[in-house]
Amino acid sequence: MTGAIARAANGRPVDLIARVGLTARGVVYILMGVLAVLVARGAQANVDQKGALAQVLTKPYGGWVVGLLAIGLAGYALWRLSEAAFGVTGAGRKTGPRVQSLARGLIYAFLAYTAVSLLQGSRTSQGTQQQSYAAEVMAQPGGRWAVGLAGLAVAVAGLVMVVEGAKLKFMRYFPVGGMSARLREWIRDLGRIGTIARGLVFALTGVLVVSAAWTYDAAKASGLDGALQTLRDRPYGELLLTLAGVGLLIFGIYGLAEARYRRV
Repeated sequence: MTGAIARAANGRPVDLIARVGLTARGVVYILMGVLAVLVARGAQANVDQKGALAQVLTKPYGGWVVGLLAIGLAGYALWRLSEAAFGVTGAGRKTGPRVQSLARGLIYAFLAYTAVSLLQGSRTSQGTQQQSYAAEVMAQPGGRWAVGLAGLAVAVAGLVMVVEGAKLKFMRYFPVGGMSARLREWIRDLGRIGTIARGLVFALTGVLVVSAAWTYDAAKASGLDGALQTLRDRPYGELLLTLAGVGLLIFGIYGLAEARYRRV
């Protein structure tokens, strides 16, 4: 992380913000992956971003770590929002990448807020919060359609991640010549496995939200934690959840590689 920050400090300020943000995101996904594997083996924990941060908070100096991660997540949000406002590197004037960056910026701004709320004493799980939001929206006229469309958008976003991982589209951020061929191969493999795993988890999350709207059951709209817990409750659930956890862990490691080597 120190190397990435030092490298970024020699460039534009946005580089530093982006790399700190990517580092924080990578750490959070590593924690989520570890939690998923532990839950697969019988541990009790919420396997989502807030659950991961809550586990850190219980450790020595956990408050400092969560505070630093909150700053990093806020930095990631600012970077993505700046892309939405001024354009995505390498994408020219295309609207699609800017819309994606806007969505990511808003999501990670909320995650930064979540980290701060933990430091202030919040103990409501992320899944419970999402269920509450879904219930409130579905109680309004047309609310079930809104929740269903939101779930569909998440599911489609997950499938897009799967395609991007399978087609190695993320490698455009790692130009040939910027690192050794061996290192580039490692990043390619980590990115492919991690992005596909993350996409599948997001797709399942979206499907559950659509199901919540269809059945008028907000309990199904419990986010990433609900999706991963659903895997655990299926035949071969321990294996499926372990594979998902390892995939998220790999994505987190890939995220740290992004923080160091990605072109931003």
